[in-house]
Amino acid sequence: MNRPMELDIWGGDWGLPSVDLHCLQVMAYAKFSGVPLQIRPTNNPFRTPNGTLPVFRHGKVVLSEFNEISSYLRKKNFSADFGLTPKQCAEVVAYSQLLKEKLYPGLQYVWWIDSKNYLELTRPWYAKALPLPYNYYYPGRYEREAKKMIEALYEEYQDDSMVETAVYGEAEKCLTALSVRLGEADFFYGSHPTSLDAVVYGYIAPLLKAPFPNPTLQNHLKACSNLVKFVVRISQRYFPHVTQEYEAKKSAEDQAKSKKEAESDFPNKRRNQFLAGLFATVAMTGYALSTGLVEVSSKEDELQEHMQEHEYLFDGGESTED
Repeated sequence: MNRPMELDIWGGDWGLPSVDLHCLQVMAYAKFSGVPLQIRPTNNPFRTPNGTLPVFRHGKVVLSEFNEISSYLRKKNFSADFGLTPKQCAEVVAYSQLLKEKLYPGLQYVWWIDSKNYLELTRPWYAKALPLPYNYYYPGRYEREAKKMIEALYEEYQDDSMVETAVYGEAEKCLTALSVRLGEADFFYGSHPTSLDAVVYGYIAPLLKAPFPNPTLQNHLKACSNLVKFVVRISQRYFPHVTQEYEAKKSAEDQAKSKKEAESDFPNKRRNQFLAGLFATVAMTGYALSTGLVEVSSKEDELQEHMQEHEYLFDGGESTED
């Protein structure tokens, strides 16, 4: 009896099947290779080999690293790189290493070190996704690991702003190089995706889709329009149900928001109409008075007319003149 291949992952959000780059890489590679993989969004790295996700399981085989998992799948005749030449395979390795050295530190900085992103997006998301009591531990652990890595890479810089500039600078150069390499093609090696496409998708899809409060690096990615289309293309072709569910949910939320805004604006609209009508009435009346179209008797004239009427009645209706 064939045992199923299983993959424990971080759950998805923002139209992605997972928010984690490593999980996305394995999931994309499995889709490209036709692997019958059972996905389990556990959101729980506890009891995993390295305290991280993803975790691939097939019988007694338990693997966590992308290279280990893809190598195992190739031995099982599941590969996205069958059509590549040895030179192209070497290029895949070179670009994968470039991404790890130049782009990965930038992503770690975006998610875990940038204070605004960490406090407003990263930590709340993981705290909500993780089960108790692990949501009190893992976000802080990942933050410390990211800081330790950045400090080791940029120990010559003493100022935090200089570190940030250097990290983002290297990441932006890497994104530009990827954009130039992809060009107008659908994928990096023609019309079919390979392991390099899986690796790149895992790196840039969360960066593109997550609602970062500080989108410095994200803005550079969005400026690379072919990379944006690359992410959308893979998401729609290989994870259509996730994309469709997200779009439907987003559309429903937008409609509900518009309805609520319209309802809240209705009393204000009636008030504004009333005030506008009142202002117009006052303005027209003032104009009529100023131009003499309407005459108003003074209090003195009214009093004199009233006294004359009294005098007439007192005299029996006869004139008082001689």
